[in-house]
Amino acid sequence: MRIDPQALGKLLAERRIAAVTGTNGKTTTTHLLAAAVRAGTPDGQRQVVTNADGANLYHGVASALAEAPQAGIAVLETDERIVPRIIAEGRPEVLVLLNFSRDQMDRNHEIKSLGRGWRVALEAAGADGPVVVANACDPLTTWAAGTARTVVWIDTGAGWTQDAALCPNCGAVLRHTSVPLAPGSLDRGHWDCPECPLTQPVADYTVHGDEVTEADGTTWTLDLQVPGRFNRANAACALAAARLMGIEPEVALRGMQTVTSPAGRYAVATFGAASGRPVKARLMLSKNPAGWAESLPLAATDPVVLAIDAIAADGKDVSWLWDVDYEQLAGRRVICTGPRALDLAVRLTYGGVGHEVVPDLSAAIARAGELAGEDVVVDVLSTYTPFQKLRKLGGLA
Repeated sequence: MRIDPQALGKLLAERRIAAVTGTNGKTTTTHLLAAAVRAGTPDGQRQVVTNADGANLYHGVASALAEAPQAGIAVLETDERIVPRIIAEGRPEVLVLLNFSRDQMDRNHEIKSLGRGWRVALEAAGADGPVVVANACDPLTTWAAGTARTVVWIDTGAGWTQDAALCPNCGAVLRHTSVPLAPGSLDRGHWDCPECPLTQPVADYTVHGDEVTEADGTTWTLDLQVPGRFNRANAACALAAARLMGIEPEVALRGMQTVTSPAGRYAVATFGAASGRPVKARLMLSKNPAGWAESLPLAATDPVVLAIDAIAADGKDVSWLWDVDYEQLAGRRVICTGPRALDLAVRLTYGGVGHEVVPDLSAAIARAGELAGEDVVVDVLSTYTPFQKLRKLGGLA
């Protein structure tokens, strides 16, 4: 791109493109969608290109595309702020819009400005714009998708509402309610603006447990190798997008079953082998309160390691720690690590959670190994920057 500033547009041209964006889940969703499309495409490994390592800004997208000039299909993880350019220059067939969360503020000042950029770009694209697959449970995503020519709505069942207090259309306080379903099942959340017409759309796909149900009642079972309710929501979005790309649902689901550790997420790495005291740890990325709310219940080990930093990629303001229910870790052995371990330690102290502070990542993993004993896999939850360092320390990157 330094040699040719127009390279991105040229590399995007003459390809069928599916783009995935959102604060949480875009890397995993991209891996799931790429696997689904490859499974349903002749010579899929050669014909489908994706930026699998998560490099999702202009240079990362261009690099991935340049390495596969023969690939006719591109499944691209796309940073939120480059979505308008991808719409304008790439003319994607499908655009998956997942969600917005507050850790975008350090990089983009106000997350509504990102949503407005998506909305304006989709309106400008008009009839030539993508079919959008959008999370109906996220008000800002819903508003941003409102100008698209066609939207496929996914009821992800998302329970996190703390980043969706105000109506993005008129500024009123949104009303969040529970909608009862069948007897014995969990209620589902529903949002609505009391001051303007913006409301949660009727879903084309609904996630409930391990199943995804279409509006006509057709049900598909998700058999994933990545854990968590949120990944089932990601898979539902990937399934809808794959079908729009012409992939049969059975084939798409079979492809998604092959995804195990997208860009290191949920991978088990071995640390300290050179020292003769190897420790196995499962790495989980949690970037913001919404992500921590979903990941903490998956961290089942005792001890558990929590790694925190606060540069731009993590979010500079660590006050979000007070919005996370760390109290659920009470009674377990917790190790705080990373450059902002003391901030986390203060939060855990107020939450009544016993903990140790071991700022160095390698030393923290070693300490967890001492407490856990041999042949025990320790869960490690981390914000973005320590996560990338842990991938390298564990030989995953």
